[in-house]
Amino acid sequence: MPELTLKHFILQQRVLHLYRHAVRATRSIPDKDARLQTISWIRSEFERNRHLSDVTLIEDKISSGRRELKQILPTAYLPRP
Repeated sequence: MPELTLKHFILQQRVLHLYRHAVRATRSIPDKDARLQTISWIRSEFERNRHLSDVTLIEDKISSGRRELKQILPTAYLPRP
């Protein structure tokens, strides 16, 4: 496993912030089953990319995750990182 840098720890915090925000944004989904499925999908996407260590790739994934969240849940307000 490659040595983690300060940048990795900063990105880890940004990823956690995005994950928490995405889960909170699902509160606007009125149907409980749809909300649970959306949360499950969000979790699986984060788990799928858990192994990444390339800083540039992680930053790209964070950006694309923010875009996807805006498309799926347009009412979700995403503060700038």
